[in-house]
Amino acid sequence: MKKTLELTLDNIPLVANIAKALSSEMRLGILKLLDTHHLNISEIAQSLQIPISTAALHIKVLESAGLVISQPQPGIRGSQKISGIKVEKIFIDIKPVEDLSNRIQSLATHMPIGNYSDFNIAAPCGIASEKLSLCPDDELHGFFSPDKHNAQIVWFYKGFLEYRFSNHQLAVTNKLMSVDFSFEVCSEAPGYNNNWPSDITLWINNREICTFTSTGDYGGRRGNFTPLWWPDNLTQFGLLHTLSISPKGCSLDNHHVSSHTIASLDLYANNYISFRIGIKDDAKYIGGLNLFGEKFGDFEQNIIMRINYEYQ
Repeated sequence: MKKTLELTLDNIPLVANIAKALSSEMRLGILKLLDTHHLNISEIAQSLQIPISTAALHIKVLESAGLVISQPQPGIRGSQKISGIKVEKIFIDIKPVEDLSNRIQSLATHMPIGNYSDFNIAAPCGIASEKLSLCPDDELHGFFSPDKHNAQIVWFYKGFLEYRFSNHQLAVTNKLMSVDFSFEVCSEAPGYNNNWPSDITLWINNREICTFTSTGDYGGRRGNFTPLWWPDNLTQFGLLHTLSISPKGCSLDNHHVSSHTIASLDLYANNYISFRIGIKDDAKYIGGLNLFGEKFGDFEQNIIMRINYEYQ
């Protein structure tokens, strides 16, 4: 089937190659001939009263430009190439496709992992800064302490932590492209266990977005930013994940996970956007989680909310 070819000056070599193919009156005559007939080289040469060698050269140029296609076909004296026109219409947009990359702007909010606004967790659990543990293991009172804002690693068996990000920056954006949340997390096992699955669920504004499986509680080497006082036989690092919310849906690490959109999640409705992470009571794998701050684990960051918008 003949196709329509749409070109822009973003691909100058291709446009130049096609323009070269169309610059010959003889080749234009061949295209006109092949528009209604499939012919071999001899038939083309005879119809246009040119040598066979000349017809073959012109066909080669048209093939190179993608305007003609030739296929072998059995004949009385062996196979022969039958040529036909490949393109029905050609459009060339002189104005190059606009590069929007320099118009995409980002606004980032860095949320310390100890700045949760709500929580409901079950032991085993714990919370520590880059200098010391903030409470004895498996005791919840440390999660209420003012010192929680210094946390650089938080772990628990099941339940959730909720973070509320101010959404005032949404009001100053023009065309909102996406709202992204990135965080470092892994499962929670006694000590560490690289094969310890855990189903971790994410919610935005109290809507469940997705559940993904962390494959382990990672150790066996020091985390890039794990402090020296932290024992070698405990959790060392996690994996970095990014949840992205766009007008078309939600994706986790570039994989579509939900039909919820910027509109359906009511990101403008309140003074904040709620990001919740946790382990559900009915999860298949209840393997806990470790959440890392900028001074713990492999990535020098807290939880980051990034607003991406097109500047107009």
